[in-house]
Order: sequence, then structure tokens, then C-alpha cells
Amino acid sequence: MIIDAHQHYWQPQRGDYGWLEQAPAQLRKDFLPADIQAERRQAGVGASVLVQAAPSEAETRYLFELARIDSDVLGVVGWVDFEAADVATRIQALVRDGNGLLVGLRPMVQDIADPDWLAKPALDAAFDALQQHDLVFDALVTPAQLPALGWRLGKESSLRAVLDHAGKPSLTCGGFRTWAMQIDQLADHAQLHCKFSGLLTQLAADMPDHAMDDYVEHLFACFGAERLLWGSDWPVVTLRGDYGQWLALAQEYTRALAPAAEAAVFGDNARSFYRLPTIKSPPATHGNAHDY
Repeated sequence: MIIDAHQHYWQPQRGDYGWLEQAPAQLRKDFLPADIQAERRQAGVGASVLVQAAPSEAETRYLFELARIDSDVLGVVGWVDFEAADVATRIQALVRDGNGLLVGLRPMVQDIADPDWLAKPALDAAFDALQQHDLVFDALVTPAQLPALGWRLGKESSLRAVLDHAGKPSLTCGGFRTWAMQIDQLADHAQLHCKFSGLLTQLAADMPDHAMDDYVEHLFACFGAERLLWGSDWPVVTLRGDYGQWLALAQEYTRALAPAAEAAVFGDNARSFYRLPTIKSPPATHGNAHDY
């Protein structure tokens, strides 16, 4: 069964999605279970991991509510203030309120101006609590923040961590060499996985899909199929294409670069990495995802 390791829901009227004010108009609307369930099933995707999109604990609890409505959601990656003096208590409360749904936490590091924020000693208690509760650290970072992420991974050698969207490389500015060197170094941390997601929307509107070839090849070379997790990044992916198109493109890359590894990249890795529960049977579909 295919598992989408990175999907969002949001409702702008809640008021805690500040970044949406500068986002394309296409994204400044509700994206809720009824908007994706049919398309997800049509693509042959049977489950997903829901990822936070607002820097508030209230939104994390809202995602718990949605996950209880959408039975295809197997886990939630939430948010907490990593610098809060009582961060351990806050994380414990989210674990309790999630009742098994909370699988990880994601501070929105990409929106923090300090490139060295992840190396601050003030975050040590948060990372200690993450490991105590066996939660994943989702690293939403930009290339400028990758060195600090590497430092943190060196300090927290038992931390399960995943790099969101391959570190968000700039595919339009010729920064491949620097990014590739950074990914080489990060991949040396065996506890780090990487999401095969978000690259499509890093392309400029006039760039063809194959402009990401070198980046995808480097991810497979560095992490191997055993540490890559496919994610749709829906609804952000709709800025470039539809859900099924990105899935089909990612499957093409995987068949070319890691033959016989589709089951790992598109489901098994996400299940084991996030400690997701087992679903007894996949949902019925109306077509084969390979047909897109």
C-alpha cells in the first residue's frame, strides 16, 4: 500500500497560518479531507501522514480532530515551541491528547532568520523530550540552515530525523554543487531520512520536470532507497500539477534509480520510520497509479 509521508490540511479562517498571507492565491483557501480523499484513493494511495502548517499547538490539536475524521491519516507531525521553558510538559501534553496519533514534531525553521537556530542550547530540552517520547524530528529547513542541522544531528545521535523536501534546494539559481556537498555530509548521519517531496514546486513555471533530474539522482545516491520517503506535499503540489502526476513522476524516478524499491520508498519506509499502525487491507481504487 502507498503511504503519503507528507500531506497537509488547513483552514485559513482559523487565523494561525501567517505565511499564507504571502502565498499564491490558489493556496489561500480551505484544504480539508473532502478535498483530497477521492483523488488520493484514485491514485492508489491508502494512507498518509498529516504535517503541521501553522506554528501553534492549537493547530496540532485541530489536526488530531481531522485525523479522527479521515481514517486514512495514520499519524500527525505537530508543532511545539522548542524554546519554551516548559517544552517537555507541552510535548507530553500533545502526546497525551494525540492518543497515539502524534508521530513527530516540526518547528518551522525555514521561517527563522537565524541560520544557526538549530544549534542553540535553548533547544536541548525539546530534543531530549522528542527522544524520550520516541518522536520524529521533521526538519523543515533551507540550504542556509543545513550546517546547523548537521551540528544538531551530531549532538543527538539517537534522534530519528527526516529532512523535509530535500532541504528545499533552489532549482532555479544553479546552486546544485553546494547543496549536493551538504547533502553528502548530512547523509553520513545514519539516523537521518529524507522526504522525496517538494522538489516539483521548487521549479520555475517555465522549467521542465526533468530539470530536477540531478537533484533526485543525488538523493538516491546519498540516502539510498531505504532512507527515502515519498510525500505529495499536497496541497502545495497543486501549484505545479495534480496529486497523481507527481506520484507517477516520482515512481518513474524510483523505477529508474532503484529498481524493485518502490514498496520501500512509497510505503514501507514511512510505516517503519514513523512507527505507523498497520492497516489490514488497502482501500479500493478506480485505477492504477502507474497509468497516470
